Amino acid sequence: MADDESAARAQAWYLYLVETAAGALYTGVTTDVARRFREHRDGKRGARALRGKGPLTLRHSEYVGSHGEALRREAALKKLSPAAKRAWLAARGGEAPSS
Repeated sequence: MADDESAARAQAWYLYLVETAAGALYTGVTTDVARRFREHRDGKRGARALRGKGPLTLRHSEYVGSHGEALRREAALKKLSPAAKRAWLAARGGEAPSS
């Protein structure tokens, strides 16, 4: 049973949102949120869309299960307007206070 559990965790996918210094929200999926955020922040293997846009802040991450489900959730979130993304994020407790 422990092997099944380990295999399931190895295939665990997460949805995450990163905010740029200008307030733009970037959505992505990964199996390791901490590693992926570090890659974005350090700029070497991060998304091109985030390069030079720091400092970056991880606003939200959640376990979604399979890779397919993560991609579907990411696509749905990317279709939202910036205001709708912020409302979605605020409903989950990931919104920073406005400055």
